[in-house]
Amino acid sequence: MSKKIASARITTQSSELLKELNNSLPFDKVLYREDIRGSLAHALMLSEQGIISQDDYSKIKDGLNQVLKEIESGDFSLDGDDEDIHMAVERRLTEIIGDAGKRLHTARSRNDQVAVDFRMYVLRHNKEIAKLLSELINSLLNKAKDNSDTLLPGMTHLQHAQPINLAYHLNAYSSMFKRDLERFLSSYERNNLSPLGCAALAGTPHPIDREITAKELGFKEPTLNCLDSVSDRDFALEILFNIATMMMHISRLSEELILWSTSEFGFVRLSDKHATGSSIMPQKKNPDIPELLRGKTGRAYGNLVSLLTVMKGLPLAYNKDTQEDKEGVFDSVKTAELSLRVLKEMIDEMSIDKEAMQEACMKGHLSATDLADWLVREVGLPFRDAYHIVGNVVNKAEELGKDISQMSLKELQAVDKRIVNEAVSILDNHSSMNARASEGGTATSKTKEQIERIEKWLKSLEI
Repeated sequence: MSKKIASARITTQSSELLKELNNSLPFDKVLYREDIRGSLAHALMLSEQGIISQDDYSKIKDGLNQVLKEIESGDFSLDGDDEDIHMAVERRLTEIIGDAGKRLHTARSRNDQVAVDFRMYVLRHNKEIAKLLSELINSLLNKAKDNSDTLLPGMTHLQHAQPINLAYHLNAYSSMFKRDLERFLSSYERNNLSPLGCAALAGTPHPIDREITAKELGFKEPTLNCLDSVSDRDFALEILFNIATMMMHISRLSEELILWSTSEFGFVRLSDKHATGSSIMPQKKNPDIPELLRGKTGRAYGNLVSLLTVMKGLPLAYNKDTQEDKEGVFDSVKTAELSLRVLKEMIDEMSIDKEAMQEACMKGHLSATDLADWLVREVGLPFRDAYHIVGNVVNKAEELGKDISQMSLKELQAVDKRIVNEAVSILDNHSSMNARASEGGTATSKTKEQIERIEKWLKSLEI
C-alpha cells in the first residue's frame, strides 16, 4: 500500500468514498501558479534564515521551476491521485530532487499554504476585474460623449417621467460601475496581507521571518494573528459580494438593453454578433447576451450565499469545510470577467436610434413638471396648487390628442389664464432637459461635467 505524503497517523487505506469526497485537485489545480510561487518564497526565507541549506534551497528552487514548466507544457498531468494541488506539487518536486523536496514543508502547514495561495489568487483577480471595469466604463463614456444632447424619456415605475439625455442615463451606469471598481480596489488594499508562516494555527518554533515572504510575494505585510489568518475567508467573501453587486448592476443594464431593443421601444439595435435567431421563427433576433448576463447574476448570488453559509458556524481555527470556499469563487470570477468583456464589446458595437428616443419623448407629457415649476416661480402659486392646475392641463392635452409640449398658448389658457407665452417655450423637451442644471442634473452642460469627472478619476487610478 502506497502511503500518502500527509498520512502519518492513518494506518489503513482510505475509503474510496472518502477519497472522492476529499479530493479537491480537480478544481484547486487552478492555483498551481500561486502554490509554486508561494513555495519559492517560503524556500527562500528558510534558506536566508539558515533553516535549510543553500544547496537544498537551490535544488528546491530549480525543482519547483521544473514542476511549473511541466504543468504548463502538459508533461505533468494534474489529474492523478493526489488529494490537492499542494500535495501534487510537493510529490512531484520530491520525485525530481529527492530528500531536499521533503524539507520544503518545514515551518509550514497546508493551512497557511492554502490560505496564501487562495489569497494571492483572489487579490490578482480583484485587480483584473477592476481593470475590466475601467474598460467598460470607458466604453460607456465614449457612447455618452456622442449623446449628451440625445433626448430620452427618463422613467420612474417604468412610466415616462421627465426628459433627460441618453448620456446622462449612461452616466448613471458609469457611476454604478465606478462604485464597483472602488470596492474591488478597496478589498485588494484591505486584504493584501500574507498568512504564510502562520503554520497550522499558532505560528512555528522555527526562526522564520514572515516579512521576507510577505515582501517576496508582493504583500504589504504579514497578517497580525495566526489563529485568525488560517481560517479567515473574508477576502473570498468580499470578492463574491463585490461580484454579486457588480452583476446586479450588469443585470439592470442588461434588462434595459433587452427592453430598448424590442419593437415597442426600438431605442437600440444590438450587433448581429451579439444576438441569435429562432429555431422556428425566421424573423427573430433575440438579445441572448443581455439575457444570459441577467441570468448569470443569480449564479453569482448563489456562490456568495453558499460561502456565507459554510463559514457561519465554524469554530477556530481551520476546518475542512473551507475546502468548499474555492469552487464558488473560481466560478464567480470566471463569470464576472467573461461578463465584463462581452458587455463592453456589446456596448461598443451597439447602434442607437436617436429619432426613436426623440419620438418617445413626445409621449407621457414629460415637461409637465416644468409648467408647475413656472407657475410657482413666476405666478407665485403654492406648488400643490400649481400641481393641480397642470394636472388639468394634461387632461386637456389628452382630450386634444396631443403631448403637453405641443399645446398652443390658446389651449393652455383655456385651462388657466395666468399661463402666458413665456410658459410655452419651457414646455419644449430640450428646454426642459437643459433647465435641470443643478448639481448632478441632466442638463447637457452638467452631463458633460459628469463625463469629465469620471474620466479624470479613471486616469488617476493605478491598477
